[in-house]
Amino acid sequence: MFRSTLFITTVFILIAAITRLLPHPPNFTPILAISLFAGAYLSNRYLAMLIPVAAMFVADIFLGFHNLMLPIYALIIAMSFLGRSGLGENRSAMRVGGFTLVGSVVFFLVTNFLVWLTSGMYAMNTAGLVQCYTMAIPFFQNQLAGDLFFSAVLFGSMHFLISRDLVLAKVEVRN
Repeated sequence: MFRSTLFITTVFILIAAITRLLPHPPNFTPILAISLFAGAYLSNRYLAMLIPVAAMFVADIFLGFHNLMLPIYALIIAMSFLGRSGLGENRSAMRVGGFTLVGSVVFFLVTNFLVWLTSGMYAMNTAGLVQCYTMAIPFFQNQLAGDLFFSAVLFGSMHFLISRDLVLAKVEVRN
């Protein structure tokens, strides 16, 4: 059991999610990385969606709830599908880096569009939208750095464990 992909992946995701509770630069979080990682390594598609969302929800209990939780959870699920369909068995460093970059950009575009749409901080016109995205650029730098860091740690650690036969790579039933 302790060598199963399900167990190790879940532990890695929970540890990464806990880092949200530690002091960190703004937006330097594991959200995207755990979603891609779960999708790539958990053969049960329901667990690949549920485990990252549950981990983020538990962290949100401590950090506080906000009005973008549901869209962010939907993005977590979408990124899990991206990890599942795009990475699957082909988890090379280049592919993981590429999918992380794409996921970061999608996350940035969607969440900041929603901030513009719902926060009341920006004018509801093109200039307000541009201002919203412009103001978010420093946060995007941290987000991208965090996404790449956590993806490298999660995927790299799992690759190391599998290559040393410390994790049984195929144990779950596929759904």
